[in-house]
Amino acid sequence: MLTNGGTTVKAGTYWNLANGNRVQMEQEGSLPGDSKTRYIKASAAVMLMAAPAIGLVFAMFLPFIGIAMSLSLVARKLAQGVASAAAGSMSFGWRPIEAYLAGRKNRKASRAKKETKDSGKQ
Repeated sequence: MLTNGGTTVKAGTYWNLANGNRVQMEQEGSLPGDSKTRYIKASAAVMLMAAPAIGLVFAMFLPFIGIAMSLSLVARKLAQGVASAAAGSMSFGWRPIEAYLAGRKNRKASRAKKETKDSGKQ
């Protein structure tokens, strides 16, 4: 029997489905949590008998969970690599931290001129 948090219930053992916590109600009262918190009423013996079945289901799906996580990781890394390559291939032709006050072409010409003078001296 599923019950939401905050509702008034009879005495018994209630298990939180989200985190597995056990709430023992000694007398009639309201369950802790809000309306989104879900509880199941079951004795400790029933939960102990259900544990092997729950473990079996977990063990059966564990390889699929591992494969899905690995594929997710590979896809994320691939997408980051593609985005990085795309960002690296974009060029604006100017750098915001440099100020070409003398002009870019003049600078290249003066550098080439200087190099020819230096090579002529040797």
